[in-house]
Amino acid sequence: MTLNDVLPGTRALLPGLLVALLIALSSQFISNQYGAPSMLLALLFGIALNFLSAEPRTGPGIAWASRTLLRIGVALLGLRITLELVTDLGAAVIAMVIAGVVATIGFGLAVSRSFGFRHRFAFLSSGAVAICGASAALAIAAILPQDERSEDRLVFTVVGVTVLSTLAMILYPVMLGWLELDDRAAGIFIGATVHDVAQVVGAGYSISVEAGDTATFVKLLRVILLAPVVMIATVVIRSSASRADISDVRPPLVPVFVIGFVCLAVLSALGLIPAPVVDLGDTLSRWFLLTAIAAVGLKTVPGDVLKVGMGAALLLLAETVFLAVFVAAALGVAIRASLIL
Repeated sequence: MTLNDVLPGTRALLPGLLVALLIALSSQFISNQYGAPSMLLALLFGIALNFLSAEPRTGPGIAWASRTLLRIGVALLGLRITLELVTDLGAAVIAMVIAGVVATIGFGLAVSRSFGFRHRFAFLSSGAVAICGASAALAIAAILPQDERSEDRLVFTVVGVTVLSTLAMILYPVMLGWLELDDRAAGIFIGATVHDVAQVVGAGYSISVEAGDTATFVKLLRVILLAPVVMIATVVIRSSASRADISDVRPPLVPVFVIGFVCLAVLSALGLIPAPVVDLGDTLSRWFLLTAIAAVGLKTVPGDVLKVGMGAALLLLAETVFLAVFVAAALGVAIRASLIL
């Protein structure tokens, strides 16, 4: 019995999957050696080899990895959630993080037309900035109605939030040093504003262990919000598709990968999943997402991405600045009111 007998179609998918996985492995190796963001490397390497997505042998596997593997990776993110994460932060921090996510998405939707974009890119970019960078962009793109520019906007968003997140990892600790915040407050700010988990860890622990631990907890709280945001967006998209986007395929009311995320998050928070399984699932999630972003890069034509334009970059920057200013103001109010100790 062969693998293709157990999973029909595997043979057709395998060459493309192996190409995407090879890019993911190479990206992670270079990231480990030089500290560059692995997601960005995988995306760029994929773009450099984009001709492979048009090859009959590799095309099906690349397409499968960019869709299905992506959804599996997002679902497995739920394993990162623990009950300790929620209880240790306190009500004030939780409220501030939720408000920051909601306000940033609202800001992006409100100002997007000023930058020349409609609601799809506005939600994609602001969701990525507000929640968890490239991972959120991938999850949101999976439920948005598709058109000929969808993948270009996704690639641009992933590149943009990764670059901005890397800059924030360098600049925010310096800025926080000038403001003379204590380590807990600095960790809260970093966790609530920096886009990607890896850069949150880098920025937080560059200040202190306490700042790093706090930043990681706050960041994972933002990851928790991925599920409700995607679920609400799916309902809105589904209800509006029949009126405004007749040609679009209406998405399911609740995407299967979101259900998987919620179920795994609940089971993990209740301590019902053994620690080795959680560790394995977390590792698989990171590798699946890295391989998926490599596949997205393989399907991308650089010239098409550049057509997204300067307005997209300015919108991402505006959303990033808005989130930082919002969190800084909220944090200042909380500290003065002694809500954050």
